[in-house]
Amino acid sequence: MKRVEETGSVEPSQIGGYKPKAISGEHAVWLSQRIKKGDFTIRGLVAELAGRGVKADYHSVWDFVHVEKLSFKKKRGGWRTRSTRGGAAASPVGKVSRSRRR
Repeated sequence: MKRVEETGSVEPSQIGGYKPKAISGEHAVWLSQRIKKGDFTIRGLVAELAGRGVKADYHSVWDFVHVEKLSFKKKRGGWRTRSTRGGAAASPVGKVSRSRRR
């Protein structure tokens, strides 16, 4: 009844809608230049943006980096392709010494 009195209709109000990005314009340009300049962490970028007066959270910075395809990805394989001790490769199963129990 309150809605009918206020608007003259029982039609529901809008849910959702467009929300502008937190990082846009000159801040987006600065952020993309900063990312290309050197190593970064998302939390570090959030802190740097806060220092510039931009209120941005972790998710909005991550989303910006992801959409702009500016994230650094490690090479496939990486640590799994190297030996752990730097020594000789492990011997085959057939050459493993047997137990001394008889």
